[in-house]
Amino acid sequence: MPQSYFKVDNFDCRRAPGYLIRRLHNLVVPIAEDLFADAEITFTQWVILVALRDAIANTSADLARHMNHDTGAITRLVDQLESRDLLTRTRDKADRRVINLSLTAEGRAVAASLTPRLVDMWNGILEDFTRSEISTWIALTQRMLAAVESAPEERAKPVRKLKVAR
Repeated sequence: MPQSYFKVDNFDCRRAPGYLIRRLHNLVVPIAEDLFADAEITFTQWVILVALRDAIANTSADLARHMNHDTGAITRLVDQLESRDLLTRTRDKADRRVINLSLTAEGRAVAASLTPRLVDMWNGILEDFTRSEISTWIALTQRMLAAVESAPEERAKPVRKLKVAR
């Protein structure tokens, strides 16, 4: 078994992956949302279009899981995008209970037209990083994500029983 990186005596939240990921998310999302202030759709709506475009999701349930959003909120966002002819709903042929989502040509065009805003944002944030550093960070983050997605219950189990002080 590999040696553990973290120890109780060296655990500092400023070096903990969870804290760093959450802090980065909390700082970046408002920046991204501001970039969409004058756009025809919100940043969250754009994320839905891109998730459909990139085949990350193809149902509202998939979107809710990947975005960690309430299914009701996702349904409302999908309703808005459908009413603007940016996506369509179709019943799955194999399982009629499933409603598949797909982008319309207009949805693809809107997603593409707004993508440069995010590209510019990330290029600005990462301007002091080398291409190699960025590639390494992406690869390591994808690896961590795959590890957590493959067996989240197993990886979250405590290594030892914790004693609670009374």
